[in-house]
Amino acid sequence: MSGHIHAHHADIAKRLKRAEGHLRTVIAMIEQEKPCLDIAQQLHAVERAITQAKKTLIQDHLDHCLEATVGEVGASQRKPIDEFKQITKYL
Repeated sequence: MSGHIHAHHADIAKRLKRAEGHLRTVIAMIEQEKPCLDIAQQLHAVERAITQAKKTLIQDHLDHCLEATVGEVGASQRKPIDEFKQITKYL
């Protein structure tokens, strides 16, 4: 599925660009010797943005690539797939 654009790729790119902006701010804050608490808050924002981007990417992949690979299956075979998709939300 290389090169395939999923529904949320644009949202993921937007989120990562926002994180990139936050990271630039953090670097500037460190260089300007801003208070550690302020720097930590900005780092936390970067971390959250990247974590959410990763979760969205994984869920998007599962919703499109896994479903395309598995195809139509019966209810008994569907349950482990649905559970797998649900548990990945805790990554």
